[in-house]
Amino acid sequence: MRGLGDLEAAVMDVLWRAVEPLRVRDVLAELNTGRQLAYTTVMTVLDNLHRKEWVVRELEGKAYRYEASMSRAEAAAKALRDILESSGDPEGVLLHFARSASERETELLRKALPRRSRKE
Repeated sequence: MRGLGDLEAAVMDVLWRAVEPLRVRDVLAELNTGRQLAYTTVMTVLDNLHRKEWVVRELEGKAYRYEASMSRAEAAAKALRDILESSGDPEGVLLHFARSASERETELLRKALPRRSRKE
């Protein structure tokens, strides 16, 4: 995901799959990075994600429980918005993207966009 390091993205993946807020040790247990990670490393990553507003946390006893502040789809849409705004030609990028959309994607966009009255 744009704006996230590899470990941050792996932690977000764990949180997006979770059905309830997780403690640091729960995230650590679910991480599959191919390397041994320290509890404090995961705690630091979660703290950084909280500071970046990717996660929200709530204190439960002596430990925080973390959950994603936005869905995976919302995060992807935000990343697309960032790409459009940083492109120098957002309209051109959007038009090129629209031309590359499949029929199904085009239909989804048509259904999602509000209809404008002819009087506007």
